Amino acid sequence: MQDLVAALISFFLIDPLQAKVTDTLTAARVPQAVLAAVTTCAREARPVIVDRATSDPWWAVSSIVHVWIGNVRPEALLADTAPACRPAIEAARPFLAGKEA
Repeated sequence: MQDLVAALISFFLIDPLQAKVTDTLTAARVPQAVLAAVTTCAREARPVIVDRATSDPWWAVSSIVHVWIGNVRPEALLADTAPACRPAIEAARPFLAGKEA
């Protein structure tokens, strides 16, 4: 049962979140090294996100909706959920703001 829940969380939350972050960073022309760091961090954060979503289903549902409607930026959700990803996301922030580092 736990595997099924983890698969559903991955399908509805983690995979779309990771794809949106990657698309956003690619569109912002983030250097490949920074993109790789964020992507790796997002992949390694899967267990943290699954734990959070299984312990707080309301958070999972509201996170999906907020990212989907654009109230929350995907990289901000990733940084809040997986604090270990903050340094990689902070390295990408100047590019997301439209400034080159």
